[in-house]
Amino acid sequence: MQEQVLAVQRMQEYIETHLNEEITLASLAKVSLYSPWYSYRLFREYTSLTPSEYIRRLRLSKSAVRLKSEDIKVSDLAYELGFGSVDGFQRAFYREFGLNPSYYARHPIPIPLFIPYGVKFKELRKEYAEMKEMHSVFVQLINKPERKCIIKRAIEADDYFAYCEEVGCDVWGILMSMDSLCGEPVCMWLPEAYRKPNTSTYVQGVEVPMDYDGVIPDGFNVITLPEAKYLAFQGEPFLEEDYAKAISAVQHSMDRYSPSVIGYEWDDSNPRIQLEPRGERGYIELRAVKEIG
Repeated sequence: MQEQVLAVQRMQEYIETHLNEEITLASLAKVSLYSPWYSYRLFREYTSLTPSEYIRRLRLSKSAVRLKSEDIKVSDLAYELGFGSVDGFQRAFYREFGLNPSYYARHPIPIPLFIPYGVKFKELRKEYAEMKEMHSVFVQLINKPERKCIIKRAIEADDYFAYCEEVGCDVWGILMSMDSLCGEPVCMWLPEAYRKPNTSTYVQGVEVPMDYDGVIPDGFNVITLPEAKYLAFQGEPFLEEDYAKAISAVQHSMDRYSPSVIGYEWDDSNPRIQLEPRGERGYIELRAVKEIG
């Protein structure tokens, strides 16, 4: 991988860990190992944002998460996150999300959170390498209740990369701002019964209770999923740059696994579910099963 990409990744990681502090171009240049001028140029080239724009958007999204989940004063939050004044924070929040932070704290609705994707992952492509060694995969039977799922459809996408090319990666930011039954957004491969004409197999969404009556973001649809049993396959923790291999290992194990050993068979009338690949917990994918009749 190009050293320039790794330099920008180091700057992103520095920003994440020093977000509540003053972050200068000099400090970013120090971790990038390039001059301040060249560091600025690289950062803008690979993220499409200047460092100050990137920091501002990340701080605003972090503030939105805290306003929703914590009982915290807007003024305290503004100064904690490095904004020079409460008025400046309120104006920036309104420009980013279209509503006042005090109002959002009382009435949280889906908003497009800024998700700081690491630039080194943009250089990687989903390549399923030949399996050369065994990987441990934990399998667990779980039950999902009847629920609604608020989804964003694409047109032809059948995996994450094609979906991002069609829809964009910003969808995840909206989903992250919403409460989910399982605690996080989901990606799904939909059976034909849940698809609309000229729409994709692969979608992203958030599972919500059947009595959900909140805001549905523009361009999203709601589907109802029945109560169902799933086998959850969870792989080993992995280095973030090895996420493609981690996905491959779990899917390889899933393809070879026969649920008949526990008295079940695959139930492909329900969506297959993918959770966000996160290295610290291992890759997780779920496939529905039903008892052998």
